[in-house]
Amino acid sequence: MRGAFMVGISRYLEQTLRQELAHKIVLLTGPRQCGKTTLARRIMPNYDYLNYDLAEHRLQLLEKSWDRRRPMVIFDELHKMSDWKRWLKGVYDVEGIPPALLVTGSARLSAFRKTGDSLAGRYFEFRLHPLDMREATEVTELSSREIFDRLMSVGGFPEPFLKGSQSYYNRWKRSHVDVILSEDLLTLTAIRDIQSIETLIEMLRSRVGGGVSVNSLAQDLQKSPATIQKWLKLLEDLYVIFRVGPYHRNVARAILKEPKYYFYDNGMVQGDQGVKLENLVACGLLKEIHRAVDVCGEELSLHYIRNKDNQEIDFMVMRGHDPEWLIEVKWRDSVLSSNFRKILAESELQRVQVVGELRQSKSYPTGERVQPAMAFLTHLDFSKAP
Repeated sequence: MRGAFMVGISRYLEQTLRQELAHKIVLLTGPRQCGKTTLARRIMPNYDYLNYDLAEHRLQLLEKSWDRRRPMVIFDELHKMSDWKRWLKGVYDVEGIPPALLVTGSARLSAFRKTGDSLAGRYFEFRLHPLDMREATEVTELSSREIFDRLMSVGGFPEPFLKGSQSYYNRWKRSHVDVILSEDLLTLTAIRDIQSIETLIEMLRSRVGGGVSVNSLAQDLQKSPATIQKWLKLLEDLYVIFRVGPYHRNVARAILKEPKYYFYDNGMVQGDQGVKLENLVACGLLKEIHRAVDVCGEELSLHYIRNKDNQEIDFMVMRGHDPEWLIEVKWRDSVLSSNFRKILAESELQRVQVVGELRQSKSYPTGERVQPAMAFLTHLDFSKAP
């Protein structure tokens, strides 16, 4: 069926997870409804599944009474259990593998239910992202144009993406945010001011691509800056937003600059096509960085860069301590940004201007390239490992 997942094609982490489960506990995290449980169930056809959100499964977890004859057991939302790390460490240290132990969760598993016990040396962690141009091209029969248009309008979460309907996405989005706030937030934290956090999300939707002032948000919401900082970190931990910080050779000066925040769900972004494209590029960059870090052990990070004259490039990808890519995003402007030659001009960097609507790619003797967004996002790959 056109638009559906093609038979026999897996998500991008499937092969890696299957290999690593033979040796370590595997922690699989990512935004709610991005496909973690579906992926987990594909890895091995014979598995036991326990979800901490279900009362009967919580009893089985307490009793440790799953089916050990099966080659794999999936523990879903285990981070909601008090002292989950100590519990999991005990299972692994006493029983080992097999069965393979796969833990999934819709929050950063290191952020909640912290205990004195460590899983160090016992696990590998992987982050699953929604669909992007590269993956959707591999696993659907949609054209590149159709994929791009859907990502721009309804985002890459599999369910609304495959439906391709704006009205369906609008209904899905309300339910999606409600579950995160009413279930995940209330379960994992002592915060009860859900209405103010909803308002914060709405404010961030219209500020994508711009520096976010904690003091300004605090004033608008009539909260302390410390509270706003805490809430922003919480929304990051719940995979609602992600932070792109400024680059500066002096770390202390970089901390003083305002960060930018982007949404994992591109459909959440309010703004013109250029703003939505910038968010989509941010999502694609972060996904490929996480793939290279989690699968290949690369040391990569994502930033933006602005000089003292307030000239800015949207994104910088760093490998270790060294800048490697500069990426500027435009919707229609095919004229090369002059900021490329004003920011780190002496460095040997990949310099790419990504354009939403572009008739023809072009390059310059000084190394800069102007490239269509669809092509750039389809071929993104920051991994140097074989």
